[in-house]
Amino acid sequence: MVLQVAATTGTSVRLLRYYEEQGLLESDRLDSGHRRYGDSAPAVVRRIRALLDAGLPTRVIRDLQPCIRQDGTVAECKLETLQEHLEGLDDRISALSETRTSLAGLISATQARRSATP
Repeated sequence: MVLQVAATTGTSVRLLRYYEEQGLLESDRLDSGHRRYGDSAPAVVRRIRALLDAGLPTRVIRDLQPCIRQDGTVAECKLETLQEHLEGLDDRISALSETRTSLAGLISATQARRSATP
């Protein structure tokens, strides 16, 4: 079942184990010691991946999971958490934009000086 979930979701077995360690994914252990995931595991893994792609850390995803609906939206109970992360992203984007502007200015000044000297 582990290999099937990995293949279905395009996720490595190692990553599935990591999701388990982080409390994001549950499995049962067979008598043989092998993991067995429930039928919902592929959907859960896809949701985890989508939230990771949205920039959320695993600790936040773990807190969000009880509030995630079947359609992938989040119940009101965690909307504030998502808004806080969005504001954090906006702050980082702004800081990066300022850094980019400074670097572009330095490059322009350096190029202008180089072309001005014979």
